[in-house]
Amino acid sequence: MTAVKPNRAVVLANLGTPDSPALADVRAYLRQFLSDKRIVAAPRAFWVPFLHLILLRFYAPKSAARYESIWTADGSPQRVNTQRQADDLQSRLGAGWTVRYAMRYGTPSIDETLTALREDGVTQVLMLSLFPQFSTTTTASLQDDLNLYLKVRPSTLESPLDITWADRWGDDPPYIAACVARIEDAWQTSGRPDFDRGDKLVLSFHGVPLSCADARDYQGECQRTADLVLEGLGLTGNQGLVTFQSKFGPGQWLTPATIATMRELGPRTARVDVFCPGFAADCLETIEEIGQLNRAAFLGAGGQEFNRIDCLNQHPAFIDGLLSLSHAKR
Repeated sequence: MTAVKPNRAVVLANLGTPDSPALADVRAYLRQFLSDKRIVAAPRAFWVPFLHLILLRFYAPKSAARYESIWTADGSPQRVNTQRQADDLQSRLGAGWTVRYAMRYGTPSIDETLTALREDGVTQVLMLSLFPQFSTTTTASLQDDLNLYLKVRPSTLESPLDITWADRWGDDPPYIAACVARIEDAWQTSGRPDFDRGDKLVLSFHGVPLSCADARDYQGECQRTADLVLEGLGLTGNQGLVTFQSKFGPGQWLTPATIATMRELGPRTARVDVFCPGFAADCLETIEEIGQLNRAAFLGAGGQEFNRIDCLNQHPAFIDGLLSLSHAKR
């Protein structure tokens, strides 16, 4: 008896990663990433020549070295973690569903993933953004790519996919519970910070330029997430701080900057723990930027102990949250 293929699917949508830390692969990834108007809104007549003739030439080798410093035997941490999230969610949803992941930049692309699902007999898809807080630089860019697929592909298909788009889940209770569980699990190993003596928990979110139309709305969503996480941990706003990381290029970005905060805390704070609630999977920005650069900034300024807490990755409570979202959004 032939098994019936599932006609429903969940696609976990992440931002992307180079295929390898080799210079050619990093350059190709950066070319796609930095060509996105959601990422760099500069006039195309200026930006495109600058990107290809100058920036990629000098920036790509430095970026390749950064990726090399975090690469694992299994590959890119972001790809490995996202794949494992998909595998774990697949096991929880069961045989009636197919679970895949897709990347905005790099592979597998949203187009490739959705086309493969359609060819495999899937008719209903839940596209789940792995960015809990809505930002034009992440969620909206994923939406752009999905809209392009919907515009181009359905005309070549007899029965287009029925796609539901899920975003903005930064205050979803299972997600908040997963963040709390991840932090508390880390403290089981490292010990709970001594907040009475001034130790801090820093909740670092990806920053956006103030020129983004929704920058303040995004900041509000991040603060809402942070408030709920701190409440779940029984901490006050003075014990847990909200910061923003990953500034790129000139212009004003959301503040306070994570790395500036590390330098300010170093002389007067013995211990800092950093968790990144806006990143569902560990990646360059969490492992290298937080775990290396921000660690060096804090310890170099006089701090004594710096702990980077892993992202949600495959934490069972987070898979529970993805399962809950998958059922709620369909």
